[in-house]
Amino acid sequence: GSLITLSCLSHRVVCQVISSDPADPAQDNGTSDSSWITRLENNYGFYIGLGLAVFSSFLIGSSVILKKKGLLRLVEKGGTRAGDGGHGYLKDWLWWAGLLT
Repeated sequence: GSLITLSCLSHRVVCQVISSDPADPAQDNGTSDSSWITRLENNYGFYIGLGLAVFSSFLIGSSVILKKKGLLRLVEKGGTRAGDGGHGYLKDWLWWAGLLT
């Protein structure tokens, strides 16, 4: 049989033609799914989603830690706590780095 590659914007399909006789219903066409590249392309969306989930979790955790360290640094300097109505944390670059993360 021969292999035919069909490409679309989001998928790539490899078909194997087993029989060229249209009158022979006993023959069936199958897809070639044995290469690791094809399996990787089939799971591409999963790996992109997994990477984005891990990366966003890292950014969210970093943001919380940086903002907390900025607030604790303000308390060590003797500033008014944010819960007590103080706004000194707005002048701290570490707190801003956490907010922008």
